[in-house]
This record gives sequence, C-alpha cells and structure tokens, in this order.
Amino acid sequence: MIDFMKRVILSGGGTGGHIYPAVAVAEVLKRRLGDKVELLFVGAEGKMEMEKVPALGYRIVGLPIAGLQRRLDWRNLLVPFKVLKSLAKARRTIRDFKADVVVGFGGYASAPILWAAQQMGVKTLIQEQNSYAGLTNKILAKRAKKICTAYEGMERFFPKERIRLTGNPLRGRFSKEGADRKEALAHFGFTAERKTILVVGGSLGTRTLNEMMKRWITELNGECPVQVIWQTGKYYEREMQQFLAEHPTKHIWQGAFIDRMDYAYAAADLVISRSGAGTVSELCLVAKPVLFVPSPNVAEDHQTANARALVKEGAAAMVADRECLDKAVGEALRLLSDEKALQAMSANLERLARPQAAEDIVDEILKLIE
Repeated sequence: MIDFMKRVILSGGGTGGHIYPAVAVAEVLKRRLGDKVELLFVGAEGKMEMEKVPALGYRIVGLPIAGLQRRLDWRNLLVPFKVLKSLAKARRTIRDFKADVVVGFGGYASAPILWAAQQMGVKTLIQEQNSYAGLTNKILAKRAKKICTAYEGMERFFPKERIRLTGNPLRGRFSKEGADRKEALAHFGFTAERKTILVVGGSLGTRTLNEMMKRWITELNGECPVQVIWQTGKYYEREMQQFLAEHPTKHIWQGAFIDRMDYAYAAADLVISRSGAGTVSELCLVAKPVLFVPSPNVAEDHQTANARALVKEGAAAMVADRECLDKAVGEALRLLSDEKALQAMSANLERLARPQAAEDIVDEILKLIE
C-alpha cells in the first residue's frame, strides 16, 4: 500500500519521439498511483514539448539548453553558456520539486537534469530507445541506477547488471488486431481489390520519401497499380498538393497528417517508412511488414542501426536513403508480390513486440523510489 507522495521528473524533448514515450509513462504513473504521485516534465525552451506537454495537462519547466549545430555556426559559441545556465536551473528545479527520481527519455533537454540529479544524489533512470546508444546516454548511464532498453545486446554500451529490456513506451493502443480492415480501407476511399502501401514520413515530413513518390507518379499513366496512403508531412503539404494537381493519379490518398493511424496500419499491406525508435515499436506491435529507408541525418546514424536490427531478425527490409529514389518502389512492389515474405516478416515483427513497455518502466521507477 502506497501511502506517501511520489515525485517524479520526466525529461525528454525536441521531437515527438522523445516526448510521447515520456507522456506514455506519465499516463501509467497517474493511472496506477492517482493523487499519490506528482509529475513534472523538463524540456528545452522553445521546443515542441513546451506546447505539447501542457496541452496534455502536465506541468513543464523549460531549460535554456541548445544542441550543437552540425555545420559551422556562431550559435555553437553560446552552447557552453547555455549548458551552465541549464545545469543551475536543473539543480533548482530538482531541489524545489523535491524529486524522488529523474527519468530521461533522450534528447539534449534531458542531459542537464539527469546530470544535476546524479550530482545531487537523486536516483536516475534512463530509457534508451535505439539499438545504438547515443553519446549522452552512454555517459549518463555510468551513474544511472537503471537503464531501460528497447533492444537486446545493449550491454555493449551499458553495465549489464543495470539493464532492463522493456521496449519503447507508446501512447495509444496499437495491436496486430487493430481496426477493422474494411472500415480502414473505406476511410481512405479504397477497396480490398488492390494491395495497399503506406508511405509515412513523420509529422514534419521526409523529403526523400516525398521525392520517391513524385518520381513514381511521373512514371505512371494517371493510375497507380496499387493503393497508396501518402503522408507528406506539414512542411511539404502545399508542394505535394500542387504536384498531385498537376499529375492527377488514381488510387493515391495524400495528406499532411493521418489522424487515424490505426486505420492506416490496418489498411496497409506494406509500410515504407523511416526507422525512428517510436515508429519501429509501433510497427512491431501492429506486425505490419515494412521497408525502412533510414534517415542519415540523425545522431550516430541510429536509424540505420534500428533498421538493421530488424532486418537481422527477418522482420523488415531496408533501402539506404541514397538509393531510395532508384530502388525503394521496385523493392516495395517485389515484396507485395511475395505473400510468404510478408507473412514471415509479420510473424517476426510480432515476436519482437513489447506492448507492456510503459508498465515495465513504471515498475522500475517505483522500485527505485521504494
């Protein structure tokens, strides 16, 4: 019986891939502990978490932290000063909140609060989402009490005795059963007579996948041989709408966002996607065959590592970003025609799924507090 207040700081930001796993864990903490837990999010000033987290009903503190620019940029000169200011604010936040534990979900926003907590003797837990650990997590893991991972074999980065394989926590209810396929197809104006490909580039969009679609459509004669759900992302919405207006093609649904991802997964026979941690975890849960095109523009090239980990298990196929325009559509169509390959991929994805990830991470958090 829990009879005293638990105070938990959750930190991660910059992208939805860091924010929403933290929110998923927060939701389980609130469901299991009710008014016996107090939660505080910590993010980076000016980043999306400062808007998204309060909109979900949680309190958040922003740190003035900033990441290094990959190219030569005068703003990099300010980073050391922002780090020092962030560490000072992180210490004040931990002290004023009286945190029992600090949990980090990645992104540079989580580094100062985890570092400060460790210096102050407050227990920390790290959730590593990718199959290749980032430099920050490798450093912080040396003093973390627990490291929750999404992939096996992570002892090459972290102390083996402190690793717990949990998977990545997700919001929403993703499962192989999912939505009704007939309803899902109808939602996009499709029928069951043709195979369906889902091309998904994330909320902002992916230039490579959009250019892949443009090249394919220009080669078609106004009618696609399969059905395509094409999520372009908000950055490219107007450009892609104009392109389709100039190249009208049957059997293609295009939108900046997909408001019913359960329908999109249920309708799809194959997914073409980037291989960020959250996307990989969703695809395992829905057991949907996938052709990954990893983004080369991420730290430590972790999307390629994520994709290769699934390819090794027979759970995915992969085409390099630089080869996408020439090879991806052909490989996708080849896979669609090979029912045995699709079934094997689906079975292997299902084997890798970890639907209880958020619950398992909360178990570890509560063990640290107890």
